[in-house]
Formats: sequence, structure tokens, C-alpha cells
Amino acid sequence: MNKLSLFVISVFYVGAGVNHFWHPEFYLRIMPPWLPWHNELVVISGVCEVSFGLLLLFSSTRRLAAWGIILLLIAVFPANIYMMLNYWNESNPKLWVSILRLPLQIILICWAYSFTKNIT
Repeated sequence: MNKLSLFVISVFYVGAGVNHFWHPEFYLRIMPPWLPWHNELVVISGVCEVSFGLLLLFSSTRRLAAWGIILLLIAVFPANIYMMLNYWNESNPKLWVSILRLPLQIILICWAYSFTKNIT
């Protein structure tokens, strides 16, 4: 396991989680309407990202954190699809970003999975 990769993924998720609190409006806009408790889900996902990002740094909690990230990425995938469909319908110039976000989720899942191995 590459220590640089571990540091980068940790900083990535801590930063992404903090962003949920700095810019919650972005996350609220991409929430599918059929999901309840939009504000609460943004807070919960932000807390999870910060927590998992920090827990990755410790060998004793790394596997748990990596699996948590994988489950979180799967859970938020519908919001990414919803965002892409909205951007498509609106002819939003950021459509290409939302399209690229879908395969990026798979890459992020694979990256997190690389930390599920029992490595110290």
C-alpha cells in the first residue's frame, strides 16, 4: 500500500466532507426529491466522509473506513444520476462534469477497496 495514496484519499474525503458544511446548497440541489430529510442527509454524509477519511489513517480502523466509503459511494450514486439527468434536461453547461462523475464513482470505489486488505 502506498502511503501517499493513503494520505491523498484521506485528505480527499475529509475535504469533501467539510465541503458538505461549507456549501450544503450544492448537495441539496442534487438530492432526488423522493429522498426524505435532505438537510439531515447532507450533514450525515458530510460527517461520514470526514470520519471515514480520518479513520483511514489508522491501521486498526482502515478496513472499516474503506468499507464505509464504498457503502457511502453506493448510497450517493442515485444523487449523481439525478444530477446528470437534471443537467441534461436543463442543457446545463456542467453536464459533462456530471457524466464524468458516474464512472469516477467506480474508480473511487476501487481506490477505497484497495484499503480493505488486511495491511498494516
